Amino acid sequence: MLKKHGQLFLSTLIFADSLVIVVSWLTAFWARVNLPIFPLLYGEPAPESYYLALIPVWAVFMLTAKSFGLYRPLRGKSFSAEFLIIVKSTLLSGLILSALAFYYREESFSRLIATYFIILEMSLLTLSHWVIRLSLMKLRKKGFNLRHVLIIGSGSLANSLAERLKMHPEYGFSVVGFIDEYPPSPVQESSVPMKYLGDFNKIPEVIKGRGIDQVYIALPLDRQNDIVKILVHLSEETVTIKVVPDLLQFMNLQAGVEDLDGMPIISLSDSPLYGWNIIIKRTSDIILSCLALLLASPIMALIAIAIKLESRGPIFYRQEREGLDRKVFDMLKFRSMRVDAEDDSGPVWARQNDDRRTRLGTFLRSTSLDELPQIFNVLKGDMSLVGPRPERPVFVDDFKKTIPHYMLRLKMKAGVTGWAQVNGWRGNTSLEKRIEYDLYYIRHWSFWFDIKILFMTLWKGFVNPHAY
Repeated sequence: MLKKHGQLFLSTLIFADSLVIVVSWLTAFWARVNLPIFPLLYGEPAPESYYLALIPVWAVFMLTAKSFGLYRPLRGKSFSAEFLIIVKSTLLSGLILSALAFYYREESFSRLIATYFIILEMSLLTLSHWVIRLSLMKLRKKGFNLRHVLIIGSGSLANSLAERLKMHPEYGFSVVGFIDEYPPSPVQESSVPMKYLGDFNKIPEVIKGRGIDQVYIALPLDRQNDIVKILVHLSEETVTIKVVPDLLQFMNLQAGVEDLDGMPIISLSDSPLYGWNIIIKRTSDIILSCLALLLASPIMALIAIAIKLESRGPIFYRQEREGLDRKVFDMLKFRSMRVDAEDDSGPVWARQNDDRRTRLGTFLRSTSLDELPQIFNVLKGDMSLVGPRPERPVFVDDFKKTIPHYMLRLKMKAGVTGWAQVNGWRGNTSLEKRIEYDLYYIRHWSFWFDIKILFMTLWKGFVNPHAY
């Protein structure tokens, strides 16, 4: 029955996408003829050619979308993943069609119609898939189109899995119960009510009797030998089998499964910056830091003159800091303390009413204007506009021994401002909270998150009571 529902859903999705393609293509043609934003230099295009072109347009998109996995089950996956597939499919099919049109000499197709079509197609596909997804979520919450799940295991890992499946009824997973070698003790019982269905020998009987669609093996590390025994019982079944690795306590940043020539590799921690993400972040850093330098240069020039007039010594202060992957670099600041500030004390954090500051330095530090030269660090590539604040190597060596997960913040390039700073965690405040906010930023990084932090910095990130 579920397979029949799956076929019905797939047919509906393909029909909806086909309708979107037809509507987008015809609307693009109509807009070019009836809304001449740009003049028709070669006369009105022949509609018959565009009607016939619908066949290859539809076929190319469908094949491209299928190759990207748009019509594979996306149950349990976020809409952002589905949206990314739509964008890739639309752009690649557009490139393929452009190449085909180049070699087709019988008719010259309008590039403007093609542009209209790609914009309309991407927008309408996103809208239609979102509507279909919302409709399915509502149906699944009401008990329709469910996948019946059996969990093998009864410990904390199985409990955590059951809780997460229950938290997302929109995914359409219904946990019918669990199987384990022995019934759980009262201490082991799950906070999510689940029925104990027997030992491993009951697996085939439960699958057949309860219409199980998916089996999740959720056993602790010290019971991995039981997996072989379980797979023997599952060898003659056609259910989907999934293994939940007992590595949750070790998984940190961007954990996931990678493929190495067919061999699955579990990644426990990695930076979110790879591929296009690196290019997007670096490009935005260069553009925005150039703009910031242009706007801030008059203020920086006045500060430089004031520093030189107030006290002897250099205008800029260079300090060793650790950035991405512990790379040491010289971070620039406007000098705000005496030249001999650390001769007696050695490396220490600035404190309230610090007598090492100059009069101008007190103002610069309280307003964070002493940080402006770090724009040059961004342009050089040592830092980013947004990221965890860099620390001195001597402090990093201390913190890594006392603060859990401290070193994970070095998986992202250091920033002039950051999520912790705009939320008030800077200066002499809780290091644990600062790390918590830094790791949240790294886990949830996106270009728009960076923009949000930059706007928050302009609003409340400069002046802070803990900026000494």
